[in-house]
Amino acid sequence: MPKMKSKRGAAKRFKVRGSGSIKRAGAYKRHILTKKSTKRKRQMRRRSGVDQTNTAAIRSMLPYSS
Repeated sequence: MPKMKSKRGAAKRFKVRGSGSIKRAGAYKRHILTKKSTKRKRQMRRRSGVDQTNTAAIRSMLPYSS
């Protein structure tokens, strides 16, 4: 049986933590940063977790990550 392929777009966007939760990058930090406050930009640096309602869908895209 050949190995299952992961969805490459999902593999580039999501990483699985050691605890099993999935981390993702936040939005709104790529461009038009001059009008955003320093505090807002600093808080956008943090990685955020994927919501519980979406984890099953992402795990199906990343078959060997669980």
